[in-house]
Amino acid sequence: MPQMKKQEYDELIVDSYICRIAFKGENHPYIAPFLYIFDGRFMYFLSTKYGKKVGHFRQNPSVTVEVEKYNPDLSNFAFVAIPGRLEEVHDQEIKNFVRARFVELIKKKNLSMNVLSALGHSPDEPIEALLTEERNNVWKLVGVKVADISGLKHSEVGQNRTPSQ
Repeated sequence: MPQMKKQEYDELIVDSYICRIAFKGENHPYIAPFLYIFDGRFMYFLSTKYGKKVGHFRQNPSVTVEVEKYNPDLSNFAFVAIPGRLEEVHDQEIKNFVRARFVELIKKKNLSMNVLSALGHSPDEPIEALLTEERNNVWKLVGVKVADISGLKHSEVGQNRTPSQ
């Protein structure tokens, strides 16, 4: 299976917004889906302030983030696994920036308001509650070494289909 070049997995990260984060669990890895934003340097995540993922983060912030893109029939697919460490963001300016980008993402992608429940809010609340209330943690992926990133892809020759999430 062909390896992805850095430019290819950078594009995948920029174009996507859903990932999975693998935490070191108690007996097995614990994998959870997350929305994310990418500022060109760091991936940022909003996490509720409760749940297994928070406990696993506190125990060991070393994780692997996986982003994928594929056709429903799997004729074309690409994925990248990014090992690193999650760090909680405490700088209010950065937290405001990240939350504003999440609001933009939800609006731009026309996501269901049900997504707010994954971010510590009720789907009945206005989306702007993400900007004014601190019901979630902001996490940043740090400590990423390019040499440790694994990106693989497959495209069928002659197919004009674009992978979709």
